Amino acid sequence: MNEHAQRPPAEIRYAGELARLREHDTDDRPPGWALSLRAARRFVLGDETLGISRKFVGDPSLIDRSLVTLATNRGLMLVGEPGTAKSLLSELLAAAVSGASTLTIQGGAATTEDQIKYSWNYALLVAEGPSTRSLVAAPLLRGMAEGKVVRFEEITRCPLEVQDCLLSPLSDRVLAVPELSGPESMVFAQEGFTVIATANTRDRGVNEMSAALKRRFNFETVFPIADFDTELALVEAEAGALLQRSGVSAPPRRDVLEVLVTAFRELRQGQTARGDATDRLSGVMSTAEAVSVAHAVGLRGWFLRGEPGTAADLVSCLAGTAAKDNPEDLAKLRRYLERRRHGDQWQALYEARHLLPG
Repeated sequence: MNEHAQRPPAEIRYAGELARLREHDTDDRPPGWALSLRAARRFVLGDETLGISRKFVGDPSLIDRSLVTLATNRGLMLVGEPGTAKSLLSELLAAAVSGASTLTIQGGAATTEDQIKYSWNYALLVAEGPSTRSLVAAPLLRGMAEGKVVRFEEITRCPLEVQDCLLSPLSDRVLAVPELSGPESMVFAQEGFTVIATANTRDRGVNEMSAALKRRFNFETVFPIADFDTELALVEAEAGALLQRSGVSAPPRRDVLEVLVTAFRELRQGQTARGDATDRLSGVMSTAEAVSVAHAVGLRGWFLRGEPGTAADLVSCLAGTAAKDNPEDLAKLRRYLERRRHGDQWQALYEARHLLPG
């Protein structure tokens, strides 16, 4: 089944690497962990001697601090701009620590406590009354009972009262099930249980976390990739892998990717590489968005004309990224292309600016 999944979880995608790390892992492990801290670090940052690929491009000290936080049983909160791979990092950490990353809660305005803690099989509930048979465990209860990492994506999109249902599990390490009686009414966290949450800095004001909940987390900020060459290599590798999975045999053109990454960085920072000021778009011009655009450019060129994507394809695909939040962003993008038209690919972008809608 996983052979045809669009995106298998990390423990499936990297099952061979996790097995090699477990085989060669002779270091002490925190209670309930599948790997030691050093082996978990190698899983995320890579190890050429064992054939372990690097999966996260960022500050290695961030990984060290995150792993230490998880080993202390405190919650880990990853914050940062959208598209900085917070969700990917939480998935990798969960796979390394627990061997499973699928105990995931997706935060949103409609998220309820039932989706976080537990609910009931109402047919059995009516027929037999409250029992462990009629109890339907949600990710938090399962993570506590099995001693695994629970991931809470976009926690600040949940209402405040829903967020605060984490207080007792994170502090007292217990979850009460008042409908049951006796020992079954209390679920005590097993060794290995903890929570990794994520929140976008742009959206933290949607439902600000309570001070009590903040105290139960260690906060770590995930920053955008600072180095151009590193970001370019990442976009090229990720876009190439996506194109291959989509049935495109032609790799993305590097000159087009160079223009794409440069444009994203300059529009994100509001400044060109030469230091000239430029319009900053209100939309998210992240590395993840750049990978998505590069993927779309390759698909457009290959399936419509049988060739790698061109600068004209890039302009068409950029429009869908630039105009998400503010219609004025298209005008800003047009002005940017008019100013930045030196060089073959930039000139081609300038000439294709009429493909932008509006």
